[in-house]
Amino acid sequence: MSTPSVPSARLTAEIRPGRPPLLPADAVRGMGWDEFRAALRGLVLEHGAVLVRGFGLANPADVEGVFRGLADGLMAEREAFAARSSYADGVYSSSAWPAAQQMCMHHELSYAGEFPGLMLFACLVAPDGGGTTGVADSAQVFAALPPALVDRFAREGWQLVRSYNAEIGASVADSFGTDDRGAVEAYCRANAIEFAWQPDGGLWTRQHRRAVVTHPVTGRRCWFNQIAFLNEWTMEPEVREYLIDVYGPDGLPFTTRFGNGEPIGRDVVDLLTETYEQHTLREPWQAGDLLLVDNIATAHGRDPYQGEREVLVGLGDPMRAGDLR
Repeated sequence: MSTPSVPSARLTAEIRPGRPPLLPADAVRGMGWDEFRAALRGLVLEHGAVLVRGFGLANPADVEGVFRGLADGLMAEREAFAARSSYADGVYSSSAWPAAQQMCMHHELSYAGEFPGLMLFACLVAPDGGGTTGVADSAQVFAALPPALVDRFAREGWQLVRSYNAEIGASVADSFGTDDRGAVEAYCRANAIEFAWQPDGGLWTRQHRRAVVTHPVTGRRCWFNQIAFLNEWTMEPEVREYLIDVYGPDGLPFTTRFGNGEPIGRDVVDLLTETYEQHTLREPWQAGDLLLVDNIATAHGRDPYQGEREVLVGLGDPMRAGDLR
């Protein structure tokens, strides 16, 4: 993630227990764009995330302009685990995830060869209840986990195993932007993804990734992965049982494993989700809010919600896995 490029008056975000740093939009009104961008990105670098309240974003065109102005480029999503609607190049709806289900804390696309260094969220319609985008400091999560577990993942990394089919989860076209086999195979080879086409036409993939990285600017060691979120034990129990009955234990749409390929037990997944929960900060959405998240320093998730919810997402500051130590 880039550091602010121009000097600016220092902004101070409001720090409240259990809630993410908050900046009233009035604090930045009247700033020139370069000063505003530098000041806001400075807060993200300092705190890992910042919520700008009362920013007044009202439609996708407004959101796209702000996202493009704040990010060092927006990237197209590849290897999606759930479908999104596209509003513009690099500007998407939130992932299509059941409203009644928790979306576990994670670092966006931490399993991919290219991932966003900066996540941008804008709320156009706030839900009637719930639906917060929680954030958690990944360095604090790293420090709170049992050393032996951290050492194993730091040494071995982790694996993501996926099975794509026409009935459940993201399709090949959803994830790779194409269903052309040659293009999919070329992408997999370029991004160190093992793959195999199945007799029914489905696709099986496996990739090995690091679980712990060093932040490129702050130098802090961060727990950077989606080990818990994409593990089979975070599925609703009845959903997991149904999928195993229909597709078998090796045909789940996704699951994660230790770096050596061993299954990850429910006890480990529960420990990870509990540790995230202990460090999660939440602020209910209000229409017009803008949330910026350092995707390496900070994990994010989504709570269950009631009513309509429209939160747009930008994948900013594209980075390659090789950029991280």
